[in-house]
Amino acid sequence: MVSELITKYIWLVQTLISSGERGLTLEELETRYESRFGQQYSRRTFNNHREAACEIFGVDILCDRSNNRYHIPSSGDVLNKEDSVGWLINTFTVNNLLSLSKERLSGRVSVEEIPSGQKHLTAIMQAMEDGKEVEFVYGKYGSPTSETLHVQPFAVKEHQRRWYMVGFCRERAEGVKKNSERSAWRVYGLDRISSLRETDTDFKMPKGFNVDDLYSQSYGIFFPKSGQKPVTVRIKATGKEAGYLRDLPLHHSQEEEDGPDSDCKIFRIRVIPDRSLIMELCSRGDGIEVLEPESLRKDVKEALKKAARLYKK
Repeated sequence: MVSELITKYIWLVQTLISSGERGLTLEELETRYESRFGQQYSRRTFNNHREAACEIFGVDILCDRSNNRYHIPSSGDVLNKEDSVGWLINTFTVNNLLSLSKERLSGRVSVEEIPSGQKHLTAIMQAMEDGKEVEFVYGKYGSPTSETLHVQPFAVKEHQRRWYMVGFCRERAEGVKKNSERSAWRVYGLDRISSLRETDTDFKMPKGFNVDDLYSQSYGIFFPKSGQKPVTVRIKATGKEAGYLRDLPLHHSQEEEDGPDSDCKIFRIRVIPDRSLIMELCSRGDGIEVLEPESLRKDVKEALKKAARLYKK
């Protein structure tokens, strides 16, 4: 039910964005809604969706009383701004368009699914909106048992076709001092959750929390460990791989330098090296070479040597 409602909210926002400043009348919206969902679109339902779009996405739907047309002011900014709301609208909009295209353009649209986004993402986002804790059963990779946890969902984060929830875990907070509660912050892969429900327990967000700031010096989904500081990572890339890195940067801090010759480029990023970064660099194969720091170069070299040994047997 929640997923269906969010789909309709997104439909309304996208439909009005597409109509531009001129907007649409309620009658025109009714016609399009009935064509899309096969249901009548009453004024009451429209007003409910209009309010929800404002509360969830911060998008105001205004009415020009001179012609009774509804529109979203500066609608281009809604999709262009680089914040979580713009990203969220883009994500849901693209997903909706792809779903429709797969039905209408069978055999002509191919997308990769994100398994963890299907089952629990909407419920977690609803709990985030409600300010409620969630209870779920979680199983770690490599562990034969699962555990029931109670978590305050601060944020959701997508990385490499997986969705993750960032939050405060009450079970991990037991015995933790009040001034070090951040040590109870955890990251949970949604695909490792077997069941989840929203509880009646309220929580308050940490003051000034921003998930992008939390990961600004990291790559992937691992939290920086206490005392860890970012370092400058320099990578030499071949011409073809350089094009990939240029179009899809490894990190927001990425900058480019001239390489030793016309076929190579040097890229540098400012991050805290971790296992996720090592795995990503290894996946680039012989298209890149880590130049510095030396410790990261050794880690990548050792990981590649271990992989190569598997093929010598």
